[in-house]
Amino acid sequence: MVLRDLDKEIIRALQEDFPLSSEPYRELAESLGIEEDLLLDRIRVYLDEGIIRRFGAAIKHREMGFKANAMVVWQVEPQLTKEVGKVMASFPEVSHCYERPTFPQWPYNLFTMVHGKTHEACEDIASQIAKAVNVDNYRLLYSSKEFKKTSMKYFCE
Repeated sequence: MVLRDLDKEIIRALQEDFPLSSEPYRELAESLGIEEDLLLDRIRVYLDEGIIRRFGAAIKHREMGFKANAMVVWQVEPQLTKEVGKVMASFPEVSHCYERPTFPQWPYNLFTMVHGKTHEACEDIASQIAKAVNVDNYRLLYSSKEFKKTSMKYFCE
């Protein structure tokens, strides 16, 4: 699909905070100078084409009481990463799940980000995941300071 200037304007607008309103798409369309129906049609096309996968809220988890978050690194047999990754990703406490390359001194190839109110909660989540996938070589790497948390922005001028 070739993106026109209007498509890029819409995508830029969708990357920003939505209006806190009972009709956010109408307000967004007005800010773009187009009809709401056109905006909704274009969004459907982006979803159908896979240009946009989903809409989601970015929650400031620390402000919501989730003070502990850990990147859990896992050593999983390479032939099992896809199957194990799907199970790990199914846990509601997992916000990210990635496969990454290993290195001679770093055997971990699956990474999950888990969030909890305490370190003990994160450890419990990791233990539950470990049992579900039968993997016992993992480590929890806790965040000590958040420097930046934003979503990627496209078509920025």
